[in-house]
Amino acid sequence: MPCLIGVYALFLRSYTKSIMNAITARISEFLKNFPPFNTLSTEDLQQIALSMRVINLEKHKILFQINDALHEDFYVVASGVINLTIIADAEETLVSKCKAGDIFGLRPFFAKNNYMTTAKAREDSLVYAIPIEAFRPYVARNPEVLNFLLESFASNARGDEKDSRGKSPIDHAVNIESQSEIQYFQSLAYNKTALKISGDTTIRDAAQLMTDNLMDSVIIATDNKPVGIVTDSDLRAKVVTGRVAATTPISKIMVSPVITVSENVSLAEAQLLLLKHNVSHLCVTHDGSDGTDIKGIVTQRDLVVAQASNPGILIKEIKHSRSAAELKSVRAKLTELIRTSITKNIPLTHINNISGEINLALARRSVELAILDLGSPPARFAWLCIGSQGRKEQLLLTDQDSILVFEDVAAEKYRDVKDYFVKLAKKATQTLEVVGYNICPHGHNASNMIWCKSLTDWIKQYNNWMNFPGESNEISSIFFDYEIAFGEPKIEEALTDSIFRTVRKNVVLFDWLGNDALRKPAPLSFFKKFNVEEDGEHRDKFDIKTRALMPLTDSARLIALSYEIRGVNNTYMRFKQLAMEDPRNSEIYLSAAEAYQILSRFRTLEGISNDNSGQYINIDEMTKNDRERLKNALGPIKDLEELIKDKFRLTQFS
Repeated sequence: MPCLIGVYALFLRSYTKSIMNAITARISEFLKNFPPFNTLSTEDLQQIALSMRVINLEKHKILFQINDALHEDFYVVASGVINLTIIADAEETLVSKCKAGDIFGLRPFFAKNNYMTTAKAREDSLVYAIPIEAFRPYVARNPEVLNFLLESFASNARGDEKDSRGKSPIDHAVNIESQSEIQYFQSLAYNKTALKISGDTTIRDAAQLMTDNLMDSVIIATDNKPVGIVTDSDLRAKVVTGRVAATTPISKIMVSPVITVSENVSLAEAQLLLLKHNVSHLCVTHDGSDGTDIKGIVTQRDLVVAQASNPGILIKEIKHSRSAAELKSVRAKLTELIRTSITKNIPLTHINNISGEINLALARRSVELAILDLGSPPARFAWLCIGSQGRKEQLLLTDQDSILVFEDVAAEKYRDVKDYFVKLAKKATQTLEVVGYNICPHGHNASNMIWCKSLTDWIKQYNNWMNFPGESNEISSIFFDYEIAFGEPKIEEALTDSIFRTVRKNVVLFDWLGNDALRKPAPLSFFKKFNVEEDGEHRDKFDIKTRALMPLTDSARLIALSYEIRGVNNTYMRFKQLAMEDPRNSEIYLSAAEAYQILSRFRTLEGISNDNSGQYINIDEMTKNDRERLKNALGPIKDLEELIKDKFRLTQFS
């Protein structure tokens, strides 16, 4: 009988193992069809499958919810649909639907605070729970996996409550002080003067060198290539305890091999490597391998310092700044943040949200500094950023555009009140000019007397523009793209209410704006060649702003106004909103939204590379693939032109 029991137990173990192998194989086969798992080997996928749990979620079952403590797993949808929701205006609001193959619940990878969304099964669903600790080694070894997780986390980063104007977290990043995810995409600033010694240096001499240079580590190198590292903790553990004599060569206690990284290592990459290898230092080399020259050292302290460059910290720096020079320093950090995010392919919507909020904070502080200098304002007012800043599309240091609207005051006080606000505007715009935002060459600034006036005067101004657009050269369509940076929100709301009352069925305005949108020079010739500048400073270069981005911006604004879409100024989000408002033409709008992102990325990269506005691109210096991508992104412009002609039945002004 005992023999039969043993045989049965052996059979049971064998049967169970075969079942487990079959399940593991099925899970790994499923995973390899989806990123980032499709970049991993079959063996890796099988190991991951062995470590994961399978969770059955009935319809409406919650996996985690807002403010729950972070789990030790992240999740992949195997079947069914998982809704990610937030609470906005006391209602549950959907921010994302996760279907088979989609990853969600990545917050424990990159953040410490609790969940910001609720994950609930929309229908009976099957979810794979992958332990984060088990998956970290694959992330550290595979840059493609890390970049995918970073992009996924960025594009689905924290849900936030709607603001007073009803903007959702997908298109508007309010409360940026608590939104620190972007820090994980920044390249780390590291010590470029790492201590390097030969392996035959004595421990005593190495320790003295570390003390003299106030360093907590030394790299043992041969021909400027790392072969080992010793830290102060190694000295305490191996020398101070008496285990190794101070006269021993340093090579005897060094840790080898050294964990190496490239010069553009990000905070997230560094964190994962430190955790994976249980070390406190990383050696920076030319290409990230131990076979190239040493460039510096990354320490845990560097990670702490890097946290100080996240958007929330930048906002706090702005609030405490006392001069234009201090604000300029913050803007330089923002430029670096944008550059790093762009090169790491972080979604442009996320970058625009972050930079938009910081740009507004810079404008706000400039106004505050002016008030501190001049004294309290004589009336309530609103400082409105217009143009690209009002659309939250100002990634580069382009011109500043603004208007100032103050509340209605008694006639006898009007002149003195206006004089005060003109002085305030001049001080604020001068501060912003020092920060790096040049004064608009067309005079679209609050410091210009004609763009600083009372609410009633502004309402009259807009009414005049909108009812008689062809009779004034003053009107610029960017005046319909504004965002309050400082002051009384009710003043902005009153102006907006007036505009949308006047815009309703205003055929003359749409005729004028439509033709204005169609007047932009064509980006391509009849033979599909790029139309480049024929003379002047930018001869033979492509004007991506005037010929590509402005037609899309103007079209989005025009059609959004016709549908009376309020509170959405960003071009990309206007197209996304229009796709819902006008389903018949949704394909055109969605193509235009994607095109705008591609073109904006081209311009931003050009501007960052050449420290300019990025307006003019040298087509000849582009790769063949980039030229094709640029040309394909211009396609929706023609479709929008035809849509505008048809929708507004345009007549051409003389």
